[in-house]
Amino acid sequence: MSRARQSDVLIRNEAFYNAFTTRDLEAMEALWAGELHVSCIHPGTPPLFGRDAVIESWAQILSGPVKTALQCLEPKVHFLSEDLALVVCYERIGGETLAATNIFALESSDWVLVHHQAGPLASEMASHADVPSPRLLQ
Repeated sequence: MSRARQSDVLIRNEAFYNAFTTRDLEAMEALWAGELHVSCIHPGTPPLFGRDAVIESWAQILSGPVKTALQCLEPKVHFLSEDLALVVCYERIGGETLAATNIFALESSDWVLVHHQAGPLASEMASHADVPSPRLLQ
């Protein structure tokens, strides 16, 4: 895949983390697919299916009393097809590091989220999570 397409996906991935950090629900809603099926698995919660459930979960998270920055580390783009891209990365939130997967699809010529999942790393890995180990990213 071209570097331009990879860059487009990474820009949308960055916009996702920016919407979270700035608590911008309107921006978060705009990032998620409107016509394609969507799903989301927040750390420690059951899977959510459908746009309404996913957007409602983000509304609750972004309106919560604790404002926390969410940093994306080491994003890697993998194209599964011409119109489907997978971003695997680490998320730093507070003092915790999570592993995350964001799946983007082309919808009306825009890359939109169709799935997000984040979860904690194994305890021995999390204790050394200041900088992700390169061997984990290969």
